[in-house]
Amino acid sequence: MQSPNHEDLARRLRDAYVGGAVPPMRDGLEPDDADSAYAIQTINTRFWEAQGRRIVGRKAGLTAKAVQQQLGVDQPDFGVLFDDMHIADGGTLDPGRALQPKAEAEIAFILGADLPDPDTTPAMVAKAIASVHASIEIVDSRIADWKITFVDTVADNGSSAFFVLAREGKPLEGLDLYSCGMVMEINGSPASMGAGAAVLGNPLNAAAWLAQTLARRGEPLKAGDILLAGALGPMVALHPGDHVRAVISGIGETSFTYGKA
Repeated sequence: MQSPNHEDLARRLRDAYVGGAVPPMRDGLEPDDADSAYAIQTINTRFWEAQGRRIVGRKAGLTAKAVQQQLGVDQPDFGVLFDDMHIADGGTLDPGRALQPKAEAEIAFILGADLPDPDTTPAMVAKAIASVHASIEIVDSRIADWKITFVDTVADNGSSAFFVLAREGKPLEGLDLYSCGMVMEINGSPASMGAGAAVLGNPLNAAAWLAQTLARRGEPLKAGDILLAGALGPMVALHPGDHVRAVISGIGETSFTYGKA
């Protein structure tokens, strides 16, 4: 029997947003075929752009060893951030908009300059950063029960869903991105803890990896882009009514409620 092609697999993932999670894509993707997985991601990105969604940045994923271990993968990935994925700081996310969401605390950068160099270094990223924000990424999977391989999550836009940014950002100068501690609370109780060093040794390393990867693909990061650098600690499953707050020492805090407004 012929395997599904990229267009069919892309459509399967799009349909899952409405129809519910689908089985792992092993009938059409080999476990190590990252090129095909990113091709599927790109098909859906172009589809959604044609539907009027606007790209506002990118996310680096699977940058923390703890998250890699949770998902059984061993390398970073990336996904696209669209304007309608942004949840206001202190706002709400309707559970009807998600399938099987999890929250993770991250450091986010807003760029003040383009990063077109395929050999971008962390120092070059640092010079391009306009502001640093505490953030929460709400990841989700269109793959049933989160039974994903690396190619499943890549094809599924890096298992992305929504994100929250602290209203107030800080300049990078003087911030300790390596040893800054993070606590993410669910309903006032600590649920996940970590530090900046969990993100490929430093969030600037993750940002440089993302800048290099996208530049080589001919899709470089640009001034104004939001860049989510990756989880500082383990992700936590969400349940309706949960209030989530992330506090990152020296950087700030942000929150949202997983429930109807």
